[in-house]
Amino acid sequence: MDRVTAIRKSLTVFVCGLVGFLPIIGIIPAVYAMLGWARLRAAYRHEWNPAASYLSWGARLATLGLLSSTLLILVVILTLSFHEFY
Repeated sequence: MDRVTAIRKSLTVFVCGLVGFLPIIGIIPAVYAMLGWARLRAAYRHEWNPAASYLSWGARLATLGLLSSTLLILVVILTLSFHEFY
């Protein structure tokens, strides 16, 4: 792959990570960002990526979005399950 492709895919990961930062709504873009991050890191292991900061921030935002979605789903499930007992 050439550097232009690496930049475009890094920016795609960043945008998907931004959307994936939204709880619940961003689950699919966050998963796509994480998969794109893993593929791009494997493809450009020994090459310089000029948009590496966008790539890493996209993966970070996607991870935080997945964690927040998971926590939100757990809170809702626990709240509903405890509400049945009262």
